Amino acid sequence: MAKYPESEPRRQRGRPRAFNEKTEQNTIKSLDRALCVLSELAQIEGATLSELAQAMSESPATLYRVLTTFALHGIVEADEAAQTWHIGPEAYQIGSVFLRRTSLIDVSRPILRALMEQTGETANLGIEKNGAVLFVSQVETQAPIRAFFAPGTLSAMHASGIGKALLAHMDEPQINSFAAKGLEHFTEYTKSTLPDLTADLAAIKSRGYSLDDQERNLGMRCIAAPIRNAYGEVIAGLSVSGPTTRVTVEQVETLSTAVMRAANDVSRALGAK
Repeated sequence: MAKYPESEPRRQRGRPRAFNEKTEQNTIKSLDRALCVLSELAQIEGATLSELAQAMSESPATLYRVLTTFALHGIVEADEAAQTWHIGPEAYQIGSVFLRRTSLIDVSRPILRALMEQTGETANLGIEKNGAVLFVSQVETQAPIRAFFAPGTLSAMHASGIGKALLAHMDEPQINSFAAKGLEHFTEYTKSTLPDLTADLAAIKSRGYSLDDQERNLGMRCIAAPIRNAYGEVIAGLSVSGPTTRVTVEQVETLSTAVMRAANDVSRALGAK
């Protein structure tokens, strides 16, 4: 057992014995409700009070108190002219702490930049978050027409290059559970049935990269590859995305080689073999 000198008292862990218990007695209902409001506002950015109240089936008066409390701390802000509420700058500051502590972000940044410069298209980094793709970093091309997924943006897994690269490395029960929640149909190219999706995922796993061929937005293509950690686990995806006029069918093979190489570079930097 470690011993501490008298001049250096044992550091308190700062958490109660019931830290790992997620029972109702260990939660603050009002805080839980307030965070749900914040999460909902992030999903429908630019909502009026009545729109938010309708979406959450809550009293406008209750929501107003929550929002004004958040506004005092800069976590949300109000556009008085439009009478809408938005996520505030302090929410970004708090969230950026997560990015700073995640070595994935730091390691991938120069590789994303090099990929963008090599391909001329926007390079993206994303992870899975509650059944969706969360974009956590991006290096944007300077081309006039380009894809844009701001860090913090969520996208449907089955209609995303990165999302499908991640899904392809999940086991069958995980894929079936994901599909059971519904596969939203975005365009005529969306893989919105389980047989279509599973066939696509098998091809992705075999060749090493995924292709979002106008499956989320018409006129846009995205090529992605998985990133592994030191344990060989797929933890993220890396992609390039751009308009079909530049990311042509003929260029997919060349671009996919560059994307897979970049994903492998990030994986090796994280300790993967």
